[in-house]
Amino acid sequence: MSTYMGLARELLTEFKNNNYAFGSGALNELGPMAKELGKTALVAGPMAESWFQPILETVKSELEASGVKVIGIAKGGRPNAPREDVYRLEAQILHSNPDMVIAVDSGSGIDVCKAAAILTTFGDIHPEIDHYFGAGQVSKLCKETGRSVLPVLACMTAASSAAHLTKYSNITDPANGQKKLIIDDAMVPPKAVFDYDLTASQPQSLTLDGGLDGISHCMEVYLGAKEENLTKIEEVCLCGIDLIISGFAEMADDEKNLEAREKIAIGTDLGGYAIMLGGTNGPHLNSFSLVKYLTHGRACAILLPYYTVFFSPAVEDRVRKTGSVYKKFGFIDEDLGLLSGSELGKVVAKGMMAFNESIGFPTRLSEVNGIEKSALTKTLQAAQDPQLESKLQNMPIPLKADSVEKLMGSVLNAAWDGDLSKIIV
Repeated sequence: MSTYMGLARELLTEFKNNNYAFGSGALNELGPMAKELGKTALVAGPMAESWFQPILETVKSELEASGVKVIGIAKGGRPNAPREDVYRLEAQILHSNPDMVIAVDSGSGIDVCKAAAILTTFGDIHPEIDHYFGAGQVSKLCKETGRSVLPVLACMTAASSAAHLTKYSNITDPANGQKKLIIDDAMVPPKAVFDYDLTASQPQSLTLDGGLDGISHCMEVYLGAKEENLTKIEEVCLCGIDLIISGFAEMADDEKNLEAREKIAIGTDLGGYAIMLGGTNGPHLNSFSLVKYLTHGRACAILLPYYTVFFSPAVEDRVRKTGSVYKKFGFIDEDLGLLSGSELGKVVAKGMMAFNESIGFPTRLSEVNGIEKSALTKTLQAAQDPQLESKLQNMPIPLKADSVEKLMGSVLNAAWDGDLSKIIV
Protein backbone atom coordinates (compact mmCIF):
# COMPACT_ATOMS: atom_id res chain seq x y z
CA MET A 1 0.00 0.00 0.00
CA SER A 2 1.13 3.56 -0.68
CA THR A 3 2.90 5.49 2.05
CA TYR A 4 0.19 8.06 1.44
CA MET A 5 -2.27 5.62 3.01
CA GLY A 6 -0.47 5.85 6.34
CA LEU A 7 -0.47 9.63 6.17
CA ALA A 8 -4.16 9.65 5.24
CA ARG A 9 -5.06 7.51 8.26
CA GLU A 10 -3.10 9.83 10.55
CA LEU A 11 -4.85 12.89 9.09
CA LEU A 12 -8.34 11.40 9.46
CA THR A 13 -7.65 10.32 13.04
CA GLU A 14 -6.43 13.83 13.78
CA PHE A 15 -9.58 15.22 12.14
CA LYS A 16 -12.22 13.09 13.88
CA ASN A 17 -10.48 11.47 16.89
CA ASN A 18 -12.70 8.66 18.23
CA ASN A 19 -15.86 9.87 16.50
CA TYR A 20 -15.12 8.19 13.19
CA ALA A 21 -14.64 4.49 12.43
CA PHE A 22 -13.19 3.95 8.95
CA GLY A 23 -11.55 1.20 6.93
CA SER A 24 -12.23 -2.45 6.22
CA GLY A 25 -14.61 -3.93 8.80
CA ALA A 26 -15.54 -0.57 10.34
CA LEU A 27 -19.24 -1.47 10.25
CA ASN A 28 -18.57 -3.53 13.39
CA GLU A 29 -18.14 -0.23 15.26
CA LEU A 30 -21.64 1.00 14.41
CA GLY A 31 -23.40 -0.41 17.48
CA PRO A 32 -21.03 0.99 20.13
CA MET A 33 -21.07 4.40 18.43
CA ALA A 34 -24.87 4.46 18.25
CA LYS A 35 -25.10 3.49 21.92
CA GLU A 36 -23.28 6.73 22.79
CA LEU A 37 -26.09 8.72 21.13
CA GLY A 38 -29.16 7.03 22.60
CA LYS A 39 -31.32 3.94 22.89
CA THR A 40 -33.62 4.15 19.86
CA ALA A 41 -32.96 4.74 16.17
CA LEU A 42 -34.66 5.27 12.85
CA VAL A 43 -32.58 3.71 10.07
CA ALA A 44 -32.75 5.36 6.65
CA GLY A 45 -31.25 4.05 3.43
CA PRO A 46 -31.94 2.77 -0.10
CA MET A 47 -34.41 0.15 1.13
CA ALA A 48 -35.64 -0.84 -2.34
CA GLU A 49 -32.19 -1.92 -3.56
CA SER A 50 -31.45 -5.64 -3.38
CA TRP A 51 -27.73 -5.04 -2.77
CA PHE A 52 -28.63 -3.05 0.34
CA GLN A 53 -30.51 -5.82 2.15
CA PRO A 54 -27.41 -7.67 3.51
CA ILE A 55 -26.02 -4.34 4.70
CA LEU A 56 -29.30 -3.50 6.44
CA GLU A 57 -29.34 -6.86 8.21
CA THR A 58 -25.78 -6.29 9.44
CA VAL A 59 -26.71 -2.81 10.67
CA LYS A 60 -29.73 -4.12 12.58
CA SER A 61 -27.66 -6.92 14.09
CA GLU A 62 -24.91 -4.55 15.21
CA LEU A 63 -27.43 -2.18 16.79
CA GLU A 64 -29.27 -4.99 18.57
CA ALA A 65 -26.00 -6.35 19.97
CA SER A 66 -25.31 -2.93 21.51
CA GLY A 67 -28.79 -2.52 22.96
CA VAL A 68 -30.00 0.09 20.48
CA LYS A 69 -33.58 -0.54 19.35
CA VAL A 70 -34.58 0.11 15.73
CA ILE A 71 -38.01 1.72 15.98
CA GLY A 72 -38.32 2.77 12.35
CA ILE A 73 -37.09 1.90 8.85
CA ALA A 74 -37.28 4.63 6.22
CA LYS A 75 -36.51 5.01 2.55
CA GLY A 76 -33.59 7.42 2.29
CA GLY A 77 -32.98 10.27 -0.11
CA ARG A 78 -32.70 9.85 -3.86
CA PRO A 79 -29.76 11.11 -5.98
CA ASN A 80 -29.23 14.87 -5.74
CA ALA A 81 -31.27 14.99 -2.51
CA PRO A 82 -34.67 16.30 -3.73
CA ARG A 83 -36.34 18.62 -1.24
CA GLU A 84 -39.55 16.54 -1.11
CA ASP A 85 -37.48 13.65 0.28
CA VAL A 86 -36.47 15.91 3.17
CA TYR A 87 -40.11 16.58 4.07
CA ARG A 88 -41.04 12.90 3.71
CA LEU A 89 -38.25 11.82 6.02
CA GLU A 90 -39.04 14.59 8.51
CA ALA A 91 -42.58 13.21 8.82
CA GLN A 92 -41.30 9.71 9.48
CA ILE A 93 -38.91 10.95 12.14
CA LEU A 94 -41.67 12.88 13.88
CA HIS A 95 -43.94 9.81 13.88
CA SER A 96 -41.32 7.46 15.35
CA ASN A 97 -39.58 9.99 17.66
CA PRO A 98 -36.15 8.27 17.78
CA ASP A 99 -33.12 9.33 19.79
CA MET A 100 -31.15 9.41 16.54
CA VAL A 101 -31.31 8.87 12.81
CA ILE A 102 -28.86 6.38 11.34
CA ALA A 103 -28.26 7.23 7.70
CA VAL A 104 -26.82 4.23 5.86
CA ASP A 105 -26.39 5.66 2.39
CA SER A 106 -24.27 7.58 -0.08
CA GLY A 107 -23.81 11.35 0.01
CA SER A 108 -27.25 12.47 -1.19
CA GLY A 109 -29.04 10.14 1.22
CA ILE A 110 -26.98 11.44 4.13
CA ASP A 111 -27.61 15.04 3.06
CA VAL A 112 -31.37 14.38 3.14
CA CYS A 113 -31.11 12.92 6.65
CA LYS A 114 -29.10 15.90 7.89
CA ALA A 115 -31.63 18.35 6.47
CA ALA A 116 -34.58 16.33 7.81
CA ALA A 117 -32.99 16.35 11.27
CA ILE A 118 -32.86 20.15 11.11
CA LEU A 119 -36.55 20.39 10.19
CA THR A 120 -37.47 17.89 12.89
CA THR A 121 -35.69 20.06 15.44
CA PHE A 122 -36.83 23.50 14.30
CA GLY A 123 -39.84 22.90 12.03
CA ASP A 124 -42.20 24.43 14.55
CA ILE A 125 -40.30 27.71 14.11
CA HIS A 126 -39.39 27.60 10.41
CA PRO A 127 -41.15 24.73 8.59
CA GLU A 128 -39.68 25.42 5.12
CA ILE A 129 -36.20 24.15 4.22
CA ASP A 130 -35.47 27.41 2.34
CA HIS A 131 -34.92 29.22 5.63
CA TYR A 132 -31.81 27.18 6.37
CA PHE A 133 -29.94 27.66 3.08
CA GLY A 134 -26.71 29.59 3.38
CA ALA A 135 -24.34 29.64 6.33
CA GLY A 136 -25.01 29.60 10.06
CA GLN A 137 -28.81 29.66 10.20
CA VAL A 138 -29.02 26.42 12.18
CA SER A 139 -26.41 27.47 14.75
CA LYS A 140 -28.27 30.73 15.20
CA LEU A 141 -31.47 28.84 16.08
CA CYS A 142 -29.61 26.49 18.42
CA LYS A 143 -28.31 29.50 20.32
CA GLU A 144 -31.70 31.24 20.42
CA THR A 145 -33.69 28.19 21.52
CA GLY A 146 -31.21 26.12 23.53
CA ARG A 147 -31.98 23.12 21.32
CA SER A 148 -29.54 20.76 19.61
CA VAL A 149 -30.09 19.19 16.21
CA LEU A 150 -31.38 15.61 16.34
CA PRO A 151 -28.23 13.45 16.04
CA VAL A 152 -27.51 11.77 12.72
CA LEU A 153 -25.10 8.84 12.81
CA ALA A 154 -23.83 8.79 9.25
CA CYS A 155 -22.81 5.45 7.81
CA MET A 156 -21.36 6.07 4.34
CA THR A 157 -21.65 3.42 1.63
CA ALA A 158 -19.91 5.14 -1.31
CA ALA A 159 -16.69 7.04 -1.87
CA SER A 160 -18.12 10.42 -2.74
CA SER A 161 -19.01 13.72 -1.09
CA ALA A 162 -17.86 12.91 2.48
CA ALA A 163 -21.30 14.03 3.69
CA HIS A 164 -20.75 11.81 6.73
CA LEU A 165 -17.93 14.07 7.94
CA THR A 166 -18.98 17.60 7.09
CA LYS A 167 -21.14 20.63 7.84
CA TYR A 168 -22.73 20.65 4.37
CA SER A 169 -26.08 19.48 3.05
CA ASN A 170 -26.89 19.93 -0.65
CA ILE A 171 -30.62 19.94 -1.41
CA THR A 172 -32.18 20.17 -4.89
CA ASP A 173 -35.41 21.76 -6.05
CA PRO A 174 -36.32 19.47 -8.99
CA ALA A 175 -38.86 22.00 -10.29
CA ASN A 176 -36.13 24.38 -11.40
CA GLY A 177 -33.15 22.01 -11.41
CA GLN A 178 -31.24 24.13 -8.89
CA LYS A 179 -29.26 22.81 -5.95
CA LYS A 180 -28.75 24.91 -2.81
CA LEU A 181 -26.53 24.46 0.17
CA ILE A 182 -26.88 24.44 3.94
CA ILE A 183 -23.57 25.16 5.68
CA ASP A 184 -23.52 24.77 9.44
CA ASP A 185 -21.29 23.21 12.08
CA ALA A 186 -24.42 22.35 14.08
CA MET A 187 -25.31 19.55 11.67
CA VAL A 188 -21.96 17.77 11.47
CA PRO A 189 -22.78 14.12 12.29
CA PRO A 190 -21.50 13.54 15.84
CA LYS A 191 -20.53 9.96 14.92
CA ALA A 192 -19.67 8.45 11.54
CA VAL A 193 -18.76 5.09 10.06
CA PHE A 194 -17.37 4.18 6.66
CA ASP A 195 -16.57 0.54 6.00
CA TYR A 196 -14.61 0.87 2.78
CA ASP A 197 -15.54 -2.69 1.78
CA LEU A 198 -19.11 -1.46 1.25
CA THR A 199 -18.02 0.49 -1.83
CA ALA A 200 -17.69 -2.81 -3.70
CA SER A 201 -21.50 -3.03 -3.60
CA GLN A 202 -21.72 0.20 -5.60
CA PRO A 203 -21.57 0.45 -9.41
CA GLN A 204 -18.25 1.64 -10.79
CA SER A 205 -19.94 4.73 -12.29
CA LEU A 206 -20.89 5.94 -8.80
CA THR A 207 -17.34 5.40 -7.57
CA LEU A 208 -15.97 7.38 -10.51
CA ASP A 209 -18.42 10.24 -9.92
CA GLY A 210 -17.64 10.30 -6.22
CA GLY A 211 -13.90 10.17 -6.74
CA LEU A 212 -13.99 13.17 -9.05
CA ASP A 213 -16.07 15.03 -6.48
CA GLY A 214 -13.33 14.23 -3.96
CA ILE A 215 -10.63 15.59 -6.26
CA SER A 216 -12.67 18.76 -6.73
CA HIS A 217 -13.05 19.16 -2.96
CA CYS A 218 -9.30 18.86 -2.49
CA MET A 219 -8.25 21.04 -5.38
CA GLU A 220 -10.80 23.82 -4.95
CA VAL A 221 -9.98 24.14 -1.26
CA TYR A 222 -6.23 24.04 -1.93
CA LEU A 223 -6.29 26.66 -4.67
CA GLY A 224 -8.56 28.95 -2.62
CA ALA A 225 -6.86 28.52 0.77
CA LYS A 226 -5.74 31.48 2.86
CA GLU A 227 -2.00 31.62 3.50
CA GLU A 228 -2.41 31.12 7.25
CA ASN A 229 -4.08 27.73 6.70
CA LEU A 230 -2.03 26.60 3.73
CA THR A 231 0.42 24.15 5.35
CA LYS A 232 -2.21 21.75 6.68
CA ILE A 233 -4.51 22.20 3.69
CA GLU A 234 -1.72 21.41 1.26
CA GLU A 235 -0.85 18.21 3.13
CA VAL A 236 -4.47 17.04 3.21
CA CYS A 237 -5.36 17.99 -0.36
CA LEU A 238 -2.32 16.74 -2.26
CA CYS A 239 -2.49 13.46 -0.36
CA GLY A 240 -6.18 13.09 -1.24
CA ILE A 241 -5.68 13.83 -4.96
CA ASP A 242 -2.76 11.40 -5.19
CA LEU A 243 -4.71 8.56 -3.56
CA ILE A 244 -7.82 9.01 -5.71
CA ILE A 245 -5.89 9.08 -9.00
CA SER A 246 -3.80 6.10 -7.88
CA GLY A 247 -6.93 4.18 -6.89
CA PHE A 248 -8.57 4.84 -10.26
CA ALA A 249 -5.47 3.54 -12.05
CA GLU A 250 -5.54 0.33 -10.02
CA MET A 251 -9.30 -0.12 -10.38
CA ALA A 252 -9.20 0.15 -14.18
CA ASP A 253 -8.56 -3.58 -14.63
CA ASP A 254 -10.61 -4.79 -11.66
CA GLU A 255 -13.52 -2.72 -10.40
CA LYS A 256 -13.82 -4.91 -7.29
CA ASN A 257 -10.17 -4.31 -6.30
CA LEU A 258 -10.60 -3.52 -2.59
CA GLU A 259 -7.17 -1.94 -2.15
CA ALA A 260 -7.90 0.47 -5.01
CA ARG A 261 -11.34 1.23 -3.61
CA GLU A 262 -9.82 1.88 -0.20
CA LYS A 263 -7.48 4.46 -1.73
CA ILE A 264 -10.40 6.20 -3.43
CA ALA A 265 -12.53 6.09 -0.29
CA ILE A 266 -9.88 7.47 2.03
CA GLY A 267 -8.98 10.07 -0.60
CA THR A 268 -12.57 11.31 -0.73
CA ASP A 269 -12.59 11.33 3.09
CA LEU A 270 -9.63 13.69 2.89
CA GLY A 271 -11.75 15.77 0.54
CA GLY A 272 -14.24 16.00 3.41
CA TYR A 273 -11.46 17.09 5.76
CA ALA A 274 -10.47 19.69 3.18
CA ILE A 275 -13.90 21.29 2.99
CA MET A 276 -13.95 21.58 6.77
CA LEU A 277 -10.61 23.42 6.61
CA GLY A 278 -11.61 25.67 3.72
CA GLY A 279 -14.32 25.98 1.10
CA THR A 280 -15.06 24.98 -2.48
CA ASN A 281 -15.62 27.59 -5.15
CA GLY A 282 -16.33 27.87 -8.88
CA PRO A 283 -16.79 24.26 -10.07
CA HIS A 284 -19.03 23.36 -7.13
CA LEU A 285 -21.01 26.57 -7.44
CA ASN A 286 -21.70 26.01 -11.14
CA SER A 287 -22.43 22.30 -10.67
CA PHE A 288 -25.48 23.23 -8.56
CA SER A 289 -27.14 24.56 -11.72
CA LEU A 290 -26.30 21.55 -13.89
CA VAL A 291 -28.05 18.79 -11.91
CA LYS A 292 -30.59 18.35 -14.74
CA TYR A 293 -27.83 17.25 -17.11
CA LEU A 294 -24.95 15.85 -15.07
CA THR A 295 -24.14 14.07 -11.85
CA HIS A 296 -22.40 16.34 -9.37
CA GLY A 297 -19.02 14.63 -9.72
CA ARG A 298 -19.07 14.80 -13.51
CA ALA A 299 -20.05 18.48 -13.52
CA CYS A 300 -17.17 19.34 -11.19
CA ALA A 301 -14.77 17.19 -13.23
CA ILE A 302 -15.60 19.01 -16.46
CA LEU A 303 -15.34 22.49 -14.95
CA LEU A 304 -12.29 22.10 -12.71
CA PRO A 305 -9.62 22.27 -15.47
CA TYR A 306 -11.07 25.51 -16.84
CA TYR A 307 -11.11 27.14 -13.41
CA THR A 308 -7.52 25.97 -12.93
CA VAL A 309 -6.50 28.12 -15.89
CA PHE A 310 -8.50 31.06 -14.53
CA PHE A 311 -6.92 30.76 -11.08
CA SER A 312 -3.36 29.89 -12.11
CA PRO A 313 -1.85 33.42 -12.26
CA ALA A 314 -2.98 34.01 -8.65
CA VAL A 315 -1.82 30.66 -7.20
CA GLU A 316 0.92 29.56 -9.55
CA ASP A 317 2.90 27.46 -7.06
CA ARG A 318 -0.21 25.53 -5.98
CA VAL A 319 -1.20 24.79 -9.56
CA ARG A 320 2.34 23.54 -10.22
CA LYS A 321 2.26 21.23 -7.19
CA THR A 322 -1.14 19.86 -8.15
CA GLY A 323 0.05 19.38 -11.71
CA SER A 324 3.00 17.38 -10.39
CA VAL A 325 0.55 14.76 -9.12
CA TYR A 326 -0.98 14.39 -12.59
CA LYS A 327 2.52 14.31 -14.10
CA LYS A 328 3.49 11.52 -11.68
CA PHE A 329 0.72 9.35 -13.15
CA GLY A 330 1.64 10.09 -16.76
CA PHE A 331 -0.98 12.68 -17.71
CA ILE A 332 1.48 15.57 -18.22
CA ASP A 333 4.79 15.42 -20.16
CA GLU A 334 5.99 19.01 -19.88
CA ASP A 335 8.47 20.32 -17.31
CA LEU A 336 6.16 22.34 -15.06
CA GLY A 337 9.10 24.20 -13.55
CA LEU A 338 9.63 25.99 -16.85
CA LEU A 339 6.06 27.29 -17.05
CA SER A 340 4.22 30.10 -15.31
CA GLY A 341 0.91 31.96 -15.18
CA SER A 342 -1.89 30.96 -17.50
CA GLU A 343 0.44 28.85 -19.68
CA LEU A 344 1.16 26.69 -16.64
CA GLY A 345 -2.57 26.52 -15.96
CA LYS A 346 -3.31 25.40 -19.52
CA VAL A 347 -0.78 22.56 -19.39
CA VAL A 348 -2.10 21.35 -16.04
CA ALA A 349 -5.69 21.67 -17.30
CA LYS A 350 -4.88 19.53 -20.33
CA GLY A 351 -3.38 16.90 -18.01
CA MET A 352 -6.56 16.93 -15.93
CA MET A 353 -8.61 16.51 -19.10
CA ALA A 354 -6.44 13.59 -20.17
CA PHE A 355 -7.15 11.96 -16.81
CA ASN A 356 -10.89 12.55 -17.25
CA GLU A 357 -10.76 10.99 -20.71
CA SER A 358 -8.90 7.97 -19.32
CA ILE A 359 -11.91 7.11 -17.16
CA GLY A 360 -14.49 7.89 -19.83
CA PHE A 361 -15.58 11.33 -18.59
CA PRO A 362 -16.43 14.19 -20.97
CA THR A 363 -14.08 17.18 -21.05
CA ARG A 364 -16.43 19.88 -22.34
CA LEU A 365 -20.04 20.78 -21.59
CA SER A 366 -21.17 20.57 -25.21
CA GLU A 367 -20.44 16.82 -25.13
CA VAL A 368 -23.12 16.26 -22.50
CA ASN A 369 -26.31 14.64 -23.80
CA GLY A 370 -29.37 16.88 -23.74
CA ILE A 371 -27.66 20.07 -22.59
CA GLU A 372 -28.34 23.38 -24.36
CA LYS A 373 -26.08 26.40 -24.26
CA SER A 374 -28.86 28.38 -22.56
CA ALA A 375 -27.92 26.42 -19.42
CA LEU A 376 -24.90 28.70 -19.11
CA THR A 377 -27.14 31.76 -18.70
CA LYS A 378 -29.03 30.08 -15.88
CA THR A 379 -25.76 29.02 -14.27
CA LEU A 380 -24.43 32.59 -14.30
CA GLN A 381 -27.68 33.92 -12.83
CA ALA A 382 -27.61 31.34 -10.03
CA ALA A 383 -24.00 32.22 -9.21
CA GLN A 384 -25.21 35.69 -8.18
CA ASP A 385 -27.60 34.31 -5.53
CA PRO A 386 -26.62 35.80 -2.12
CA GLN A 387 -27.12 32.38 -0.47
CA LEU A 388 -24.24 31.04 -2.59
CA GLU A 389 -21.93 34.03 -2.11
CA SER A 390 -19.44 32.01 -0.04
CA LYS A 391 -18.42 30.13 -3.19
CA LEU A 392 -17.53 33.37 -4.97
CA GLN A 393 -15.48 34.54 -2.00
CA ASN A 394 -13.61 31.23 -1.70
CA MET A 395 -12.02 31.67 -5.11
CA PRO A 396 -8.30 32.51 -5.39
CA ILE A 397 -9.60 35.44 -7.44
CA PRO A 398 -12.69 36.42 -5.41
CA LEU A 399 -15.64 37.53 -7.52
CA LYS A 400 -18.47 39.89 -6.77
CA ALA A 401 -21.86 39.58 -8.37
CA ASP A 402 -21.13 42.38 -10.86
CA SER A 403 -18.05 40.59 -12.26
CA VAL A 404 -19.66 37.16 -12.63
CA GLU A 405 -21.02 37.80 -16.12
CA LYS A 406 -17.70 38.72 -17.65
CA LEU A 407 -15.15 36.59 -15.80
CA MET A 408 -17.10 33.48 -14.83
CA GLY A 409 -18.86 33.75 -18.16
CA SER A 410 -15.51 33.40 -19.94
CA VAL A 411 -14.75 30.21 -17.98
CA LEU A 412 -18.14 28.67 -18.79
CA ASN A 413 -17.89 29.59 -22.46
CA ALA A 414 -14.47 27.96 -22.59
CA ALA A 415 -15.89 24.87 -20.88
CA TRP A 416 -18.73 24.72 -23.39
CA ASP A 417 -16.49 24.04 -26.39
CA GLY A 418 -13.17 23.08 -24.79
CA ASP A 419 -11.29 26.24 -25.83
CA LEU A 420 -8.97 27.28 -22.99
CA SER A 421 -7.99 30.46 -24.83
CA LYS A 422 -11.43 31.97 -24.16
CA ILE A 423 -10.73 32.30 -20.42
CA ILE A 424 -10.08 35.87 -19.32
CA VAL A 425 -7.09 35.94 -16.95
